[in-house]
Order: sequence, then C-alpha cells, then structure tokens
Amino acid sequence: MQIQNSFDLFCLLKNLGYLKNPPHNLWWPNAGRFEVIIGAILVQNTRWESAFNAINRLRTKDLLSLESLANIPLTTLQNLINDVGFFRQKSQRILWLCQNILVEFGDFESFCENVSREWLLSQKGIGNETCDAILCYGALREEMVADQYTYKLLKSYGYELENYDDIKEWLVSGIIENYEKICKLYGYPIPLNVLYARFHGKIVEYCKENKFK
Repeated sequence: MQIQNSFDLFCLLKNLGYLKNPPHNLWWPNAGRFEVIIGAILVQNTRWESAFNAINRLRTKDLLSLESLANIPLTTLQNLINDVGFFRQKSQRILWLCQNILVEFGDFESFCENVSREWLLSQKGIGNETCDAILCYGALREEMVADQYTYKLLKSYGYELENYDDIKEWLVSGIIENYEKICKLYGYPIPLNVLYARFHGKIVEYCKENKFK
C-alpha cells in the first residue's frame, strides 16, 4: 500500500487492528499522572519493561511522587533504578527535574496546566521525544510524539525525514487535514490529544510486532 500522508498510515494501522485497548485509553500506562514524567526519562535508550519495573519499585516504596523524588538521596534513587540503562545519569536528571518543577510550578497539577514545551526542553536530559511524551501523556496536551519507531516505519515507506520536527509535522498535518474523517471512523469527535496518543500507540505496537528495531 502506498502511504501518501499520515492519515493513510493511521487508517492502515487502525484497519490492521492495532491498539486494541478501549477507545479512550491513552496507551501509556496511567496517563495524566506524575509517573509519566519519570517513565519518559527512564525509557530513554531502555526497554520499556525495565523502566516499568523501576517505576513499580518506586511505587512500592511510596516514592512515586514529585515531592518524594525531589528530596530523595541520589544514591537511594540510583539503587532503586540500577537495572535501567544509564541509571546514574537518569537519577541525577530526575532529581534535578523534580526540584525544578517544585520551584517553578509548586505541584504536578500546576505543572500540567502551565508548563511550556520550551521550559521542558531547557531541562537537562529532556529532548524532543521525551518532552512530547511528557506533554502528551503526562499533561494531556495536544502533542504528537515522533520516536525512532516512527522514523524507521516512515523510512520503510520511502520517507527520508531525518529531523524530529519534520517527522512530527508530517504526522500532525495529515491528522489535522483529515480530522473530520477520523471522527467518522470512530463514530464520535475524538479529542486531538487522545488521537495523537492513540496514533503513537498504534505505531509502536505495529513496529514492535513487526520487529522494527
């Protein structure tokens, strides 16, 4: 099948049955909660299973909150996530980010309401993909995530988009231009933030099943 735009890709993945969870599920576990920030950092260059296990350890220790992680001793955090790639670096960055969020916003709810993409990108260790994952799944903003799975999938269809912003723009433009058609596919007016989240989830599930690495 020839993919002319991101609407074609979305329809292909939907017709193939990807993202089988309920229509309003945002794909990322516990979307809208603080833990998304931590997961988005932990999963960098790491298998999601390892990141998920680390998050569960923090939850078990009752440490999965903004205040707890802003004040945790660095060595304690390192020991709790030491099976995650680059755990020393990530521990420091989690600590700094949580402290900065408290200083700048006061709490997670205010962060979600007021944070800008520019502020997030100014934080140590937060690149485009991590930033958009936090905004999309944590703050529930209308941001599309363009990850390495997306890059490799588009490349398989002949698209040579190297720049993150170019890939994101390609994904967003086809969705916006065909938004009414997508709502008809679902049978209800699906919010854009939900649509972007589900589109990203479809891409990841497809690529994992078809062994895009």
